[in-house]
Amino acid sequence: MEKTEQNNEVTNTKSEIVVGLDIGTTKITVLVGKKDQYGKLDILGTGKAVSNGVMRGVVANIDKTVASIKIAVEQAELESGIKIDEVYVGIAGQHIKSLQHRGEMVRDEITHEISKDDLDKLKENMFKLVTIPGEEVIHVIPQEYTVDGEDFIQDPKGMAGVKIEANFHIITAKVAAVKNIMRCVQKAGLTPKNLILEPFASALAVLDKDELQEGVCLVDIGGGTTDVAIFLDGIIRHTAVIPFGGNVITKDIKQGIQILEKQAEMLKIKFGSAMSSSTKENVIVSIPGLRGKDPKEVSVRNLSAVIESRMKEIIDLVNFQIKSSGYQDKLMTGIVITGGGSQLRNLPQLVSYVTGKEVRIGYPNEHLCSDSKSMIKSPIFSTGVGLVQKGFEEVVWKEVQPVIEEQDTVSEEPSTVGIGGKLKEMLENWFSDDIN
Repeated sequence: MEKTEQNNEVTNTKSEIVVGLDIGTTKITVLVGKKDQYGKLDILGTGKAVSNGVMRGVVANIDKTVASIKIAVEQAELESGIKIDEVYVGIAGQHIKSLQHRGEMVRDEITHEISKDDLDKLKENMFKLVTIPGEEVIHVIPQEYTVDGEDFIQDPKGMAGVKIEANFHIITAKVAAVKNIMRCVQKAGLTPKNLILEPFASALAVLDKDELQEGVCLVDIGGGTTDVAIFLDGIIRHTAVIPFGGNVITKDIKQGIQILEKQAEMLKIKFGSAMSSSTKENVIVSIPGLRGKDPKEVSVRNLSAVIESRMKEIIDLVNFQIKSSGYQDKLMTGIVITGGGSQLRNLPQLVSYVTGKEVRIGYPNEHLCSDSKSMIKSPIFSTGVGLVQKGFEEVVWKEVQPVIEEQDTVSEEPSTVGIGGKLKEMLENWFSDDIN
């Protein structure tokens, strides 16, 4: 990715530029970023396009999705002056599932201390789990280890022991859904550097170290789905995808008030509230009629009542995931909501009322430099900023890995990396296919 003639600033090498591609249900965004002298992200350009070919995070029309990706990429190239060819792609959707599984192994070389190879072997065994036909284990995240009956060991490397056991958080996805995303990216003329689970990216952008350590629930409210991710002790403990998002609220308004969908979306953004009791009773909004019909008057309180009813359903489902995870009483820092749907007025108050937890809105500004545009600091761009940040982390990891090996120092890749090793092998095969 080199600077084009449109921008005569300092030329950037490929290693200095990272591009994140967020393929969402309502929009497709592209963010081009570099690191400044202080290690903060400087977003050089953005691109945004309506996502016409995606439903609830799953590609439903490849041609429409490819066209939208190209529009967003062209905008980002024009704004940044950089030719985009490699991207870090976010993956989400209702096909993403998670489960807990316990694995164990008996070591052959019991006279030697436990090594990283032993832990990798135990982890790799989890990729062989039998799943539903058409699904594949894409990521395995170790939780705690047990060595010869001794529980709650975070890192057993260097210890003596015969039997190693571990609890794993396993994430699966539909192979066809992942492959369709890859096809869209490639047909748009781009090379996918890696797939990254969007809850991981959003968490990286909006959560701080204290929240990750002490316990937090991240709720990313998108257009078609709501992603839930629970973190404790710096490890992701529970993930879930709720198949409802901001679009279902818009459709409720459209059907309840009998107006056009674009009018319903405008009403939701400009006048909507997640708590009807906080709106005034005598406020009326007039909507122009179609083809000479009389304007339609809408009570803002009635509008908010429709929104509140649906939002309560979504929050109830989030609360159910929190309770079923077993970490309800361990979320010391409460709940962080982000994504486009988090911008509804009074939503934090409603979430706090339903769940009984402290709630804040997550803004992706912690890693951004002060020169970044204010629009980038909106929760809408949380996933995109996280994808760029994650891309830089992977670049740094690849650069320092040979040094680590030379020094014989064992250091594991962070647990919030994108896709597991088995899927990477599958992707290599897909990249070699002729998809034209």
